[in-house]
Amino acid sequence: MADEGPGARAGDRARGEPGGRRYGDVPRYLPIAEHGLIGDLRSAALVGTDGTIDWYCCGRFDAPSVFASILDADRGGSFELAADVPARTKQFYFPDTNVLITRFFADDGVGEIQDFMPVVDDSREADRHRLIRRVVCVRGTLPFRARIAPRFEYGTVPHTLHLDDGQAVFDSPALKLALTSTVPMEADGQDVWSLFKLSEGDSAVFAIDRIDDDVPPRRCAVAEAESEFNATVAYWRRWLSRSRYRGRWREMVHRSALTLKLLTYAPTGAIIAAPTTSLPEQIGGERNWDYRYVWIRDAAFCVYAMLRLGFTEEAEAFMTFLSEHVRLDDPDTTNPGGPLQIMYGIDGRRDLPERELPHLEGYRASAPVRVGNAAVGQLQLDIYGALVDSLYLYDKWGQPLSSAHWDGISALVDWVCEHWDQPDEGVWETRGGRKTFLYSRLMCWVAIERAMRLAQHRGLPADTVRWGAARDEIYRRIMSRGWSDTRQAFTQYEQSDILDASLLMMPLAKFVSPTDPKWLATLDALSEDLVSDSLVYRYDPQASPDGLKGEEGTFSICSFWYVEALTRAGRVDDARLAFEKMLTYANHLGLYAEEIGHTGEQCGNFPQAFTHLALISAAFNLDRKLG
Repeated sequence: MADEGPGARAGDRARGEPGGRRYGDVPRYLPIAEHGLIGDLRSAALVGTDGTIDWYCCGRFDAPSVFASILDADRGGSFELAADVPARTKQFYFPDTNVLITRFFADDGVGEIQDFMPVVDDSREADRHRLIRRVVCVRGTLPFRARIAPRFEYGTVPHTLHLDDGQAVFDSPALKLALTSTVPMEADGQDVWSLFKLSEGDSAVFAIDRIDDDVPPRRCAVAEAESEFNATVAYWRRWLSRSRYRGRWREMVHRSALTLKLLTYAPTGAIIAAPTTSLPEQIGGERNWDYRYVWIRDAAFCVYAMLRLGFTEEAEAFMTFLSEHVRLDDPDTTNPGGPLQIMYGIDGRRDLPERELPHLEGYRASAPVRVGNAAVGQLQLDIYGALVDSLYLYDKWGQPLSSAHWDGISALVDWVCEHWDQPDEGVWETRGGRKTFLYSRLMCWVAIERAMRLAQHRGLPADTVRWGAARDEIYRRIMSRGWSDTRQAFTQYEQSDILDASLLMMPLAKFVSPTDPKWLATLDALSEDLVSDSLVYRYDPQASPDGLKGEEGTFSICSFWYVEALTRAGRVDDARLAFEKMLTYANHLGLYAEEIGHTGEQCGNFPQAFTHLALISAAFNLDRKLG
């Protein structure tokens, strides 16, 4: 049995005194990479290697935060849970699942926290959004401390606390949470804390539920937590068993697949870019963005990766999202910004106003903290190619497209034929003005070319004469205005001498042969200017100002594109070495943020779908080339 009973000393430490998350008066932030992700296909939480939940939005990925100490250690709110004695920690996923284990190794014992969110169906129970933290002593005896300090609406809205008989209810105007525990808890203002001791074989359970009139509170006993644990493990293993990948890097590929699955929103089929907001691309810089939305480009590439591995249900769910919320069967072709937005809310909403939260200091004082994303109004022509290509692959590897889908594709391609030569903000969402980006032209070519393939393969009605003329004009334009004799390379935008890693997609999109002399010269130029020990920068912001201050790290999706470009060019040894090096930059769980900093640290929102889907594609193609 647990040795129960909070004490004054433990209360002091739970409040963040030495032994917790502070050095004197200075808050301590874990490195971004020192976190694992759990989720229930509706929302997600980041758990630090010290056992603290630093980020959690209840119910929806884009909901206001409940725990956000990763963005402000003092005001953000957190759920601390750890051994109450000096201990080493290690963190890993329960094999082939998204159940996270954080282990504590102390002089007198070994304990662990099993963190997970049960994945349930669309019944009323799904609205509970349960988060379970099961503490187990596996050897010896170990004391633990817990402090639960929610801060609602990004820390802007106060709440009341009602604590009674093993249950604490945190009540705010828009959200009410119930915390149940199998060990005693005490109140400290608006927060709750606990100290308990476990002997070998003992366990304790904390569970957070969203509650309202339709979802009443329900306690989570030790036996129920064990049942939920087993059900959650079974769900993830059953899902992963559908993978067709049997290659050399199975563990990393499957971790990436499990991560991408965590970034899907089950009620609509949406796929988000990342579960976090405002984790900085540069510490102390302003390149801090909200990625908790559906980027058409990212989601389309994710569909490709999932289809490659045999996960057709996720592709079908995203097709449902498009049909119900983007309406490919009736696109608005009169919109001057194009029939597609670059991003949508997870419920399909189109309005995502960007605002700053000045009361939050930002991760390691990297301000501003932003919610919403003003890039929603940008013109990014490349999304048409990404989307049509994913629909083409869905028709090829998944299910035949419906007539409504084809009508939507035809309307999109007609629009692309009229507007492909416009300047736009480009794939990197620059805020320095529109340019004639080559990557945008390339993906417009892809949109038309894939639609023509579909029409020919399926015998579908299409204005192939017009489409073919536009496709060929784009090709000639890229080959003439996009090539720099000075650099002996294709360039970022027309008639410039600036390089851009997005052009690594040229052979991947089958626009140019991977052994074409012009492409090989471009690959050499990119390797010389933008590659550092396998890591690839997007572009040089000094040579090509993007409207923002500061620098950024290498962009991990570009690093995996580089691996794939080397593979297709026949430089297999170089590709394999670059790939293996990239794997060393993953965190201890195999997760990647958006970028890698100058000293190898993870930067930007974490984990990022873009990086993991590119890892899957690179591994698949490199493995096939190696035989």
